[in-house]
Amino acid sequence: MLTPEIKSKINQLWDKFWSGGLSNPITAIEQISYLLFMKRLDGMEKEYENNTRSKQLKSIFSGFISIGKNTAGFKWLKPQKNGKKKVLFEYYRWSYFANNISDSHDKLLFVSNYVFPFIKTLNSKEFPFSKYMKEAVFMIPKPSLLEDAIKIIEEIHLEIENQQREGQAFHDTLGDVYEYLLNEIAQSGKNGQFRTPRHIIRMITEIVNPDISDKICDPTCGTGGFLVGAYQYIVTKYTSEKFRMPEDENGFVTGIVGDKIKTETIWKKLREQTFYGFDFDATMVRLGLMNLMLHDITHPNIEQMDTLDKRYDKYELAGQYSIILANPPFKGSIDESNRGELRIKSNKTELLFLDRIMRMLQNDGKAGVIIPDGVLFGGSNAHQEIRKLLLQTCELKAVISMPSGVFKPYAGVSTAVLIFNKKVAELKDPLSHGKNWHTQRVWFYGMQSDGYSLDDNRRSQNDKPLPGIVKKYNEYQNSNKKSDDRKKVHFYVPIKDIIANKYNLSFSRYREMDYVEVNYEPPKEILNKLIELENELLSDLKSLKEMIQ
Repeated sequence: MLTPEIKSKINQLWDKFWSGGLSNPITAIEQISYLLFMKRLDGMEKEYENNTRSKQLKSIFSGFISIGKNTAGFKWLKPQKNGKKKVLFEYYRWSYFANNISDSHDKLLFVSNYVFPFIKTLNSKEFPFSKYMKEAVFMIPKPSLLEDAIKIIEEIHLEIENQQREGQAFHDTLGDVYEYLLNEIAQSGKNGQFRTPRHIIRMITEIVNPDISDKICDPTCGTGGFLVGAYQYIVTKYTSEKFRMPEDENGFVTGIVGDKIKTETIWKKLREQTFYGFDFDATMVRLGLMNLMLHDITHPNIEQMDTLDKRYDKYELAGQYSIILANPPFKGSIDESNRGELRIKSNKTELLFLDRIMRMLQNDGKAGVIIPDGVLFGGSNAHQEIRKLLLQTCELKAVISMPSGVFKPYAGVSTAVLIFNKKVAELKDPLSHGKNWHTQRVWFYGMQSDGYSLDDNRRSQNDKPLPGIVKKYNEYQNSNKKSDDRKKVHFYVPIKDIIANKYNLSFSRYREMDYVEVNYEPPKEILNKLIELENELLSDLKSLKEMIQ
């Protein structure tokens, strides 16, 4: 939980980077991530020293190394017997350079020229974040900015430690700090990428219901929001009521202890072999890895890769994941010569990602995917083919239509959530009205509000509608009703109606509106009344003219 004090310090950190010349939020958070990684390494080393973690942890700060030139100002470095200056790896620890190098200019030179290159070499299973540090650049330009950043990060950690003494999980709060930082990325990325609101992620994970046994993937993971959301949902599921936090502003309850998970083997599986992600942008991969690591997912499996590319087909076979949660890029197209083994003949990414996700799922695997409204009703052959493929080869359980303001201020596009299960076989064309299709009926929900105003300000409305949507979905799953009232905001539609409408999956296509008959006066009577009013107006004008003569 972020206290006002912690939020204030995070805002101070942003202000320092902004005034220090790093006004691009992506660049700023990258640099902050590098500092947080240095701080985390130091924390791991302290845990190793205190033997509070696994005995398999090894020190990465043992031994010493000769340093290069340009060290004349490093007065704190002591020459060895042979006259050459050598640096103990111990000096590379945050706790050393943050507290023992008094000259701020020396500190910046040492961190940028020695500590940062050192963490870029830590390419091992223990440090997945450093795997993608090859192209990373340390860009903090001023000694004063580094000093300020170190000071504020130390103060944030002290606040978190105070909360820890009061029972708050350290990694949960540290993860919230990073999520709060990520919220400052207030501009859309390339090809329609932008962060999925955390409360929408929570709604989708509640509906899809991931568990410990699942292998969970986001093929376009960005900063890792869906993967973090799935982890937090699973931990909440296995947290006793007495250890759960109060209901949040969106109406959801979170557990941070996971006390019902009794064995270290299960925790190890959850943290190391459960969460997988892909993104084509190396910066997003680094941010996603750091996000998961700060949420205590110690070994996140995120790779830099375009999952629409043929290179992905060589990377792993289809059917690898039991759950996929995703918000693929809405815009853009791909080069057909590099397109992977996909069934839809199109270059539109929103269609191709849906095809890829269906192929990535295991039999009976579940998916929650955000798509633009155009996918639901587009009339092109490719649009109709992807919907037909979805309805035939999967059981499409729900289409949740979201209002256009959900993604503001990033974008105003209207979107929907598809909930579906992959089925064993791909069926041929239907016989009688879809009798042999895996989808037999689809639940539609027209979301009126997500709990926030639908303008750029996105102010909380305090109505908390999302838990109600989850509840209605679960009720639908357990319902055997033969008919449904399409005048409501939620209803189901049988497959034969969807086939008859060229697989249209738009909520508005099936919603029945109440029309109130309005009785109007006959035109002749209306005309007579207008003439009477006109005569009254002329009479008043004549009276006014006589008064001023």
